[in-house]
Amino acid sequence: MNLRPATPEDATMLAHFARDAFKAAFADLYKPEDFDAFISEWRTPERYLHKITDPAARVQLAEVDGKLGAYCILQRDHLLDEHPEPRPARPAFLNQLYCAGGMTGLGLGAALMDWAIAQAREWQADAITLSVYSENFGAQRFYQRYGFAKIADIHFWVGNQCDDEFLYELKL
Repeated sequence: MNLRPATPEDATMLAHFARDAFKAAFADLYKPEDFDAFISEWRTPERYLHKITDPAARVQLAEVDGKLGAYCILQRDHLLDEHPEPRPARPAFLNQLYCAGGMTGLGLGAALMDWAIAQAREWQADAITLSVYSENFGAQRFYQRYGFAKIADIHFWVGNQCDDEFLYELKL
């Protein structure tokens, strides 16, 4: 496994990977028009290029044999509006952490989570937050193993469909 920061040249490849990962995980939950609306707005090369070049964000890739197997996006000083009081003074937000279906169980997610926690500490963040689908029990167990705890019920929109999500936080 090789961990590396994404470069602007990775934006298109990353958008395609993100679309496929989101589709594999969640497409069966949505009407095609809602799914397509979400993908066409949020999983574009332009969105990933913006994150890759944003000085307040880091995009980290996990590769296996030269092939992208997982990625995550960490944002400095970002909180969701739904975050309850008390709010962290120096938050980091784990925006996305996705693994290719055929590469789960290889430690890619763990390596990216270790990297994200270390990066947040380097930024001197006092907490990392993330949102997770309310019925994604495997992801919830994964985050709980790292010490994340549910702090709020929130919503996540995919097209015209509103999903119940949980806001998780790890105090650093």
